[in-house]
Amino acid sequence: MNVQALERLELMRHRLDTDGRVRVAELAVELDVSEMTVRRDLDMLVDEGVAQRVRGGAVAVGPQEFATRFRQHARAKARLADKLLGLVGTGGAIGIDASSTLQRLATRLGGSRDLTVLTNGPDTFRALQDHPGITALLTGGALDARTGSLVGPLAARAANDVMLRRLFVSAAAVDPELGSSESTLEEAEVKLALAGSAAEVVLAVTAAKLGHRAPARAFPLDRVDVLVTDLDPRDERLAPYRDRVRIV
Repeated sequence: MNVQALERLELMRHRLDTDGRVRVAELAVELDVSEMTVRRDLDMLVDEGVAQRVRGGAVAVGPQEFATRFRQHARAKARLADKLLGLVGTGGAIGIDASSTLQRLATRLGGSRDLTVLTNGPDTFRALQDHPGITALLTGGALDARTGSLVGPLAARAANDVMLRRLFVSAAAVDPELGSSESTLEEAEVKLALAGSAAEVVLAVTAAKLGHRAPARAFPLDRVDVLVTDLDPRDERLAPYRDRVRIV
């Protein structure tokens, strides 16, 4: 994420903390950017769990439970899960990160057989218990209340112990030049550790995250094998990525 974008996000967080509310039109004028840019920035704050979108702007919220984040952008995430299901394959071991986007994939794995799934998401781990054909493994680590994921040295160590044929991850943002990025360094660290033992990386994000950068760098696009979005692969918004990664 460039300096200007970081400064915008910091200002919006401060306004939410002090005023409890921000308005798109006012921010666009003050920051000298388009209203679409402000809306995209606010979407990132929603994903962080510090804001809730309302008509004309956003209001401050406390930390959001995983179930709340799971309901956000529900239609787009459902389309993503439908696409991802066809990439799971049979047998062996796969990895699924702790994102609410990928938990939707976990809930659809009921027909899988002889599949091992490693995750750093406690909610995703619980969802996998309903599938008798799956052996679910949960990394150790400390629970990060900001993301609902397990992070830290124990999580990274467990990630290196299982050989994955495919890793499914989401991201806070994806930029065509810098690749994916995360809202926290700890989250990026665990995802990179998971990828260290993965033959392939599948990156799944909603269209709202394209063209953005978050504070913590994660995967360059040359480490991503497949980019999956809720868009039609021919959509022009995917043009900057088309020559860099396979798009589904």
